[in-house]
Amino acid sequence: MTSTPGSAGPTAATTPPPSEAPARVRRFTAGERWVHRTTAWLTLLCVATAAFLYVPQLAELVGRRHLVVTVHEWSGLLIPVPLLAGLVSRALRADLSRLNRFAPYDRQWLRAALRRDHRDASRPAGKFNAGQKLYAAWIAGALLVMLGTGLLMWFTGIAPLVWRTSATFVHDWLALAVGIVLAAHMAKALADPEARRGMRTGSVERRWARRRHPQWREPED
Repeated sequence: MTSTPGSAGPTAATTPPPSEAPARVRRFTAGERWVHRTTAWLTLLCVATAAFLYVPQLAELVGRRHLVVTVHEWSGLLIPVPLLAGLVSRALRADLSRLNRFAPYDRQWLRAALRRDHRDASRPAGKFNAGQKLYAAWIAGALLVMLGTGLLMWFTGIAPLVWRTSATFVHDWLALAVGIVLAAHMAKALADPEARRGMRTGSVERRWARRRHPQWREPED
């Protein structure tokens, strides 16, 4: 029996090789990156203007102090706005939920950090590690206190003098703490290029994600 061209059976068909998993995985949406970037710039502007207002050597370089005060007040007042606007994003709300939830492996991460154990196997993490969760909680609380004390200092008629004096004390010292914590946060970011790339482009290497965040389940995102 002769066969005609193209009459080969199913077993003769070439099976395409299975597609490999992409080398990169999405970590943050464009909306999340916008919220982070805008909040960061407003916070840095607030910290920078505070430095020019309170450090004598820097204050001497500024001729229009009233303008610096105005920029400081409004940049501080606007800090919560990007986050509030970003709440329309389901991805952002999901990540906020992750940041607010501690898992058993987070306690293991903290114990390893206290022992200065830098091995990836000793520091299991989900999408965010325990250090990032603590930082997010602390900076959110600190910025709320800064906003409240700043309003008491700005609108002098809404509270007695003793309240305003106390608010000024808390505001000034907490501002110093915020500056130190932000510097440490940026130092950590500079030490991890792939984490920075994830915030800049929205994606990270799959190998990095599996090594540094083994408990992160990609199908959730």
